Amino acid sequence: MASSRSVDPGQLRAAVLAISPWLQGDAPDPARPELAAAVRLSLRALAADAPGRTVEVRVPPFAAVQCVEGPRHTRGTPPNVVETDPRTWLELATGVLDWTTAVADGRVSASGTRADLSHWLPLVRL
Repeated sequence: MASSRSVDPGQLRAAVLAISPWLQGDAPDPARPELAAAVRLSLRALAADAPGRTVEVRVPPFAAVQCVEGPRHTRGTPPNVVETDPRTWLELATGVLDWTTAVADGRVSASGTRADLSHWLPLVRL
């Protein structure tokens, strides 16, 4: 039986392809449900690929997941937090943008010793 955190790769790919023209700069903003689906599915895929509860990845207003093996966080603000906007997250998830550039440009806020997600990105290629 599939985990509640597992993601159907076909469903993830379809959700990302639906918003890919926008990521490439060739289309207007996608509909909110399409954008939300791509963000949520890609975050769930990250959590499945990097299971754990050491890092919290936040992509407001759509979702947040805990991932990466290590000491479990249980209360308050986690010591390892990654936060970014939906477009930046999807650019990272698809390989349009690399982790180092996103952090250097201030498009990603990453705090904590385990908050480097570059090992798990991209999740899907366009």
